[in-house]
Amino acid sequence: MSPSIPTFKLNNGITIPAVGYGTGTKWFKSSNLDELDEKVVDAVALAISNGYTHIDTAEVYNTEGEVAAAIKKAGVPREKLYITTKVLPKIGNPEAALADSLKKLGIDYIDLYLIHAPFVTEEKHGISLEDAWAKLEKFQEEGKVKTIGVSNFAIADLERILKVAKIKPAVNQIEYNAYLQNQTPGIVKFSQDHGILVEAYSPLGPVIAKDEKAPLKPVLEKIATKYKKTPAQVELRWTYQNGVLPITTSADSGRQTQSLEIFDFELTDDEVQEIRDVGLTYTFRQYWKPEYGKYENKL
Repeated sequence: MSPSIPTFKLNNGITIPAVGYGTGTKWFKSSNLDELDEKVVDAVALAISNGYTHIDTAEVYNTEGEVAAAIKKAGVPREKLYITTKVLPKIGNPEAALADSLKKLGIDYIDLYLIHAPFVTEEKHGISLEDAWAKLEKFQEEGKVKTIGVSNFAIADLERILKVAKIKPAVNQIEYNAYLQNQTPGIVKFSQDHGILVEAYSPLGPVIAKDEKAPLKPVLEKIATKYKKTPAQVELRWTYQNGVLPITTSADSGRQTQSLEIFDFELTDDEVQEIRDVGLTYTFRQYWKPEYGKYENKL
């Protein structure tokens, strides 16, 4: 029996499953783009069969077709799933980008549609960030997407959107873990203070960091032993208790299930604080290093 997954309520009143299964990072495709990667199809179908209802993909991952095939293989009705995708390379023509994603995903609406990064310019894309956001608002009003949001946005980027928005972003998906508690300075608190749910991709940084100087390993192991959980489950639970939605991934059935089994225990306030405090003594960033690595000493 699949574990029961709680939800977060978004600022538009819609609920979102509190953990997601990601199809980027290790599944990212850069070649044979028109040929389905059966390993991705099998992994996503397995995740759905194991109880995941929230699937996260993106135009740039080139895995939307795999998600469609996995949904069909798993045999779960569309209305039982929450599907996120993101736009960036084709954002200069948002209507065509959305139509392409809908076609590849084999669905007639998207639950959550994100601008994948704030680096949208007239010069590069033929559209400003503000005008791109207005297009997403139109898509939501038309019912083609249920909710709109952003990804990898810093405070200044969100402020640009908030100045012109008719519909406020519901989500800001960023790289987040105990070793990277803000992708950019102050972004988590700013997002949450403005009613924007923070989603975390790569939330297991403290578990996968190989540096012997990384200090959280004994802390996570101690807490995991107490609750009869794994260090990864403790880190995901810590993320959730900070009001952040973790997006995780694995092809292993056991690890997939473990990542869903984080809602039957609760860390104490002291444990949450200990992970936070120890995590702040070390930085582990995997993505957007050229753009955001400059902030390392300001986090």
